[in-house]
Amino acid sequence: MGRIPFHGCHTVFRISHFMHELARAEATGVYPAPARRGGPPGPVVIWNLIRRCNLTCKHCYAFSADHDYPGELSRAQVFGVMDDLKAFKVPALILSGGEPLLRPDIFEVAERAKAMRFYVGLSTNGTLIDQPLAARIAATGFDYVGISLDGIGATHDKFRRLQGAFDRSLNAVRHLQKLGVKVGLRFTMTELNAHDLPPLLALMRDEGVDKFYFSHLNYAGRGNIHRGQDARHLATRQALDLLYDTAWRDAQAGGAHEYVTGNNDADGVYQLMWVQRHLPRWTEAVRQRLVQWGGNSSGVNVANIDNVGDVHPDTMWWHHTLGNVKARLFSDIWQDTSDPLMAGLKSRPRPVTGRCGACAHRAICGGNTRVRAQQVTGDPWAEDPGCYLDDAEIGVSSGGERLATTAFSSRRKVVPLAQA
Repeated sequence: MGRIPFHGCHTVFRISHFMHELARAEATGVYPAPARRGGPPGPVVIWNLIRRCNLTCKHCYAFSADHDYPGELSRAQVFGVMDDLKAFKVPALILSGGEPLLRPDIFEVAERAKAMRFYVGLSTNGTLIDQPLAARIAATGFDYVGISLDGIGATHDKFRRLQGAFDRSLNAVRHLQKLGVKVGLRFTMTELNAHDLPPLLALMRDEGVDKFYFSHLNYAGRGNIHRGQDARHLATRQALDLLYDTAWRDAQAGGAHEYVTGNNDADGVYQLMWVQRHLPRWTEAVRQRLVQWGGNSSGVNVANIDNVGDVHPDTMWWHHTLGNVKARLFSDIWQDTSDPLMAGLKSRPRPVTGRCGACAHRAICGGNTRVRAQQVTGDPWAEDPGCYLDDAEIGVSSGGERLATTAFSSRRKVVPLAQA
């Protein structure tokens, strides 16, 4: 199976995919036209197989702790759900938790998923992975293992609330790398760890890690409690500038590293702004490609099943349940639009209001992350408070009305990166 354009918790924006297309366009003089796409298969499913975790991380959306939780799906129930997911053409399973490696039958579940020809990812904090466990992971054939790092050394340990967590997770990366397992680092940025992004990117390169996933803080679980410490918009933009420039240099050099972001679909619009500044002749071609991408796909192309079998539009919607796989097939739950939230998520365009409704780039970001709007205002269709683009950049007035043009192209001087 080819690349799965999702990771960890949410819709992701594949920076490197667009940067490699731009590098080829610069070399050939041709940017590829958007390909026609048929109907999507079933969604990528992030599956929290267990809620128990050996850590109590500050930004956990699952409020996990180190004890058993009642009502979790049995192995037989998990296998039955997998049969339905396969019939529904779900292409990928991301096995998560809690800490999924604490589930006694995690490898039996993963082996069956591989035998059924799912793409199988593992989302772990990495602290339990020693050399023997790494060998077991490699033998099982996981397509990808994502390991969370919230900073370097003490910064990570503080977020994970465990002294020595950074060293244990980094050792897990090294054990898996030696065995040829594809590994990615996951980083959720807040004001408290934004300073560690550059050294984490350096660590990725030094360790030969394949992928870097940059997550904006979403308002769910412990992340909701700590949303007052969310990185402010300027810091977000500076972080993305660094990521885009890093990914562009890698693409120009023919590198194979992957840089992706998640939990803020304004990143697609910000990439268009990056292209406008640095490679302006490809702006319209990239815009068309980004419209084809379409932004947020919670409730459409990404789904979540939690540890007790409740189905959610994605992992940040644990407070909104669509149904339970113990009582009803996932495929039936997922196609049911009698739930107003699912009806809105599956509609195009989505019924967003405020700045999001008037935004000139709504076709790119898809209205961005609805759970943030719901958590802050109580209305899932209100404007996303996590959008870091200003009114002029998205073509709206200070009163929220749509303007004739956007102003993002004039904000910065265009300096080709080869000359910067």
